[in-house]
Amino acid sequence: MKICTWNINSVRLREGLVAKLMAEEQPDVLCLQECKSPVDKIPLEQFQALGYRYMVARGQKGYNGVAILSKLPITDAGDKDFASLGHARHVAARLENGVTIHNCYVPAGGDIPDRTQNDKFGQKLDFLTEMRDWFHGEKPSKAILVGDLNIAPREDDVWDHKALLKIVSHTPIEVEHFGAVMEAGGWADVTRADIPAGKLYSWWSYRAADWDAADKGRRLDHIWATGDIAAAAHDSRILRAVRGWEQPSDHAPVFATFDL
Repeated sequence: MKICTWNINSVRLREGLVAKLMAEEQPDVLCLQECKSPVDKIPLEQFQALGYRYMVARGQKGYNGVAILSKLPITDAGDKDFASLGHARHVAARLENGVTIHNCYVPAGGDIPDRTQNDKFGQKLDFLTEMRDWFHGEKPSKAILVGDLNIAPREDDVWDHKALLKIVSHTPIEVEHFGAVMEAGGWADVTRADIPAGKLYSWWSYRAADWDAADKGRRLDHIWATGDIAAAAHDSRILRAVRGWEQPSDHAPVFATFDL
């Protein structure tokens, strides 16, 4: 089973890019974040024609939104409103083999890494704390978690570790919360298990005049698996070239394959 996660930054605006990725890469399951669409407005006709007959999603008009599109039969496994934000930021689906897929879109957290000055940063930390507590109580098994988690945890997940220590997405407190969520659920970082060393990015800002040349990236998008199935994962990669497609998202798709 090949799985892909991608912050699409508007599924309606970038319907053609989603279809292009489906046609060229043929993931069995495609998880999208920041769909920016009510569920009933997601443009399914073209996706279904490409074989993606199943969808589990949560949506909002113009904001947030998560969708799991699948060639394989899936059933809705619910959602959680972490930090009680009222945002469409989590949805889960269950495959016929019993594997549960969690698709998450963690809040970006604003620009100031101080919750006393920036409510959005506090919301991000609270969101992660509630994820930690839920997974600690739930003890997930046979599960995969993917999404734009909006944190680049490792020094080689950012273009300049020292320069970004006070930049939201790479601050020590965010990395600490990120690690606590991983530990609580017994999650393994599938991408880094396959690609253990070296700079690795999935996001490049729109602000750069030439994102590719500047290469000031961060690895914000992740694929995790619980310990009981993590060893079944392989062929992890980030499809950097997609960031250079016409009118692209600022995120690139992240892939992994599971022998399950």
